[in-house]
Amino acid sequence: MKHPDVGKQDSGESTTWGIRPFWLAGLLVATAISLAGQTGRLATDLPNAGAAGKIQVVIQYNSPPSEADLAQVAGASGKIKLRLPAIDGAVFELNANAVQALAHNPRIRFVSPDREVRGTLEFANPTVYAPIAALYGWNGTGVGVAVIDSGLNNHEDFKDSQCSKSRIAYKESFVPGDTGVNDAYGHGTHVAGIVAGNGKCAEKDGRVITFRGIAPEAKIVSLRVLGATGSGTDSAVIAAIDRAIALKNQYNIRVINLSIGRPVRESYTLDPLCQAVERAWQAGIVVVVAAGNGGRDNSRQTDGYATISSPGNDPFAITVGAMRDVGTPIRADDLIASYSSKGPTLLDHVVKPDLVAPGNAIISALAGSSSLVQNNPANIVSRNYYVIDAPNKPSPYYFKLNGTSMAAPMVSGAAALLLEKDPGLTPNQVKARLMKTASKVFPSISSYMELLTGIVYTTQYDIFTVGAGYLDVWTALNNGDLVQTPSTTPLSPRVSYNPATGKVSMVSSTSVVWGDSVVWGESLVWGTQVFLSGTSVVWGDSVVWGDSLATGFSVVWGDSVVWGDSVVWGDTILVNGDR
Repeated sequence: MKHPDVGKQDSGESTTWGIRPFWLAGLLVATAISLAGQTGRLATDLPNAGAAGKIQVVIQYNSPPSEADLAQVAGASGKIKLRLPAIDGAVFELNANAVQALAHNPRIRFVSPDREVRGTLEFANPTVYAPIAALYGWNGTGVGVAVIDSGLNNHEDFKDSQCSKSRIAYKESFVPGDTGVNDAYGHGTHVAGIVAGNGKCAEKDGRVITFRGIAPEAKIVSLRVLGATGSGTDSAVIAAIDRAIALKNQYNIRVINLSIGRPVRESYTLDPLCQAVERAWQAGIVVVVAAGNGGRDNSRQTDGYATISSPGNDPFAITVGAMRDVGTPIRADDLIASYSSKGPTLLDHVVKPDLVAPGNAIISALAGSSSLVQNNPANIVSRNYYVIDAPNKPSPYYFKLNGTSMAAPMVSGAAALLLEKDPGLTPNQVKARLMKTASKVFPSISSYMELLTGIVYTTQYDIFTVGAGYLDVWTALNNGDLVQTPSTTPLSPRVSYNPATGKVSMVSSTSVVWGDSVVWGESLVWGTQVFLSGTSVVWGDSVVWGDSLATGFSVVWGDSVVWGDSVVWGDTILVNGDR
C-alpha cells in the first residue's frame, strides 16, 4: 500500500472565516465504558488459545527480566529474538497456542504482538520564523538528532557549512534480515532534510530558492527501522530507541524524531512503543512524534476525531499535527491540513496533538533509487523551479511529500535550536516552552475540497485539532520562562466528559502538573478564547463544536469506539495532500 504521506498535488479549497453557532443540545451521549478490558496482561489482538502457527510477541516485565525469566518463556516451545531494555522486555517467537498461558505469569506486565509500524521548505521554513533564528546564529550546531525512520542517504545537504564534511554522525539498521543503512524507501532522508538539511551544498550554482531545514548544522544519527516498503515492527523501533539512549552522550543526542506510527490498540500505559518513548524522555531526550494522517477518516462517524496514532498518544511525547502553508511565506493565511489526525486519543482521552507545524507539500531531500521516488515521479521537483535558467528536468536532489511525518521534524529542528541556545533545558522545559509560545491565532473553521472526488472536508480549530497552537521558533527562542522545577512534567492532559453539563474538561490530578501559576497555567498554554471556555472547560456549548459536527461528537463521547475496550482502528486513507 502506498505510504499515506505521498501524494499528487490537489487544488481547490474553500475557507470559512466566520463564526458558526456552537451548541450541543439534543446530543445522545452515553456513559463511557470503563477500561477494564485494557488492564489485563494480554493485548486484545493476540491469537486465541486454539490458534496454530508461530507468532512474534513483545513481552514487558514488571522489572528488568532475569535470565531465568527469559528462559522460562523461551522454554515454552519458543525462543528469544531480541532484548528490549527500554521497556524491560524482549521479543519472543512462540507457538500461537502458548501465548494465552503468559497471562498467568505474575512477572509479566503486558504481552502484545510485534506489530507493524509505518512512516506516517522554502515556504514552511519562514512560516515558523526559523530564518530569523539563523540570522542570530542559532542553527543546531553540536546538537544530535536521532531520526528513527527508513534510513538515510548521503545527501549533499547533510554536509557542514563548508560543504566538505558530513554531519551524519552514525547509521545503523534494525530491520530484520537487512543490514543496509541507506534509505531504500525514501522517507527518512526527506524527514532528516526537514530537520537538518542545509540547502546549500546540492547544486550550489544558480540557486534562486533554498530548501533549508530548521536546524541546518545539527548532527544526524540515523536509526533505520522501516524497510523498502515503508513498514517495520514495534520491536525494531524500540531497539532503535534503546540505541539512541545508549549513544546519547557520545553524539549528544537530545532529540528523537519519530515520523512513524500505527493504530492505538491499548492504553499508553501498556503500549510498548509508548513505554519506550517514556524511557527515552526520562533519559533526557526530547521525543517528537507525528500525529498521524487520519483527519479525513470518518469510518467511525467521528469526523476524523480520535485518530491520533501510537506512539503519538503518549502524554510525554510532543505530538505534531500538520498545517498547509498555501504556498506563501507568511503564516496569516495558513490552514490546517484536512488529513491531520485529531484527538482526543483512543482509550486514554489525552489532549493531542500538542501543536501543529507545516507538513503539506514540503520539499526536502530526495533519496535516489528509493521506492517512494521511483513510484511517485510526479513528486520530484523540477530543476528549473529552484535553479535559474535550468532545463525543465527532474531534480536529482529534491522531492515533495505531505503529512504529519513532515510536520514532526519541523518541531524536532526547533527543539534542537532551543537546546543549542540553552543546553541545560530538560525535555519537560522544551515541550512546555514550545507549547506556550505557539501562535494561537486561527480561523474558527476552514474547508478543503478534494477535486478528484469533490468531497469537502470541514475542520474546526479546537484543541483536539491544533493543540496549543502553531509552531513559532523565534518566539520560543526568546522565551526565558521555566517550568516550576526542572522535574515538573508537562504531560498532555486528559479530558473528561460530563453528560449532565454537556462539558468536556481537562482532568485535574497530581499527574498533570502544569500548575496554576501565571507562567504555566492551562489558560496560557492552550489559550482562553479559541481553545478554552474559562480556564478548564475545553469542549462546551459555546466554544469548539459546531452543529455540523454533532454526529461526530455523539460518537466520540458516546459509549462507542473511542470509549470501548476492543477498538481496532486502522489508518486506511491515502493522503494526497492539500493544495
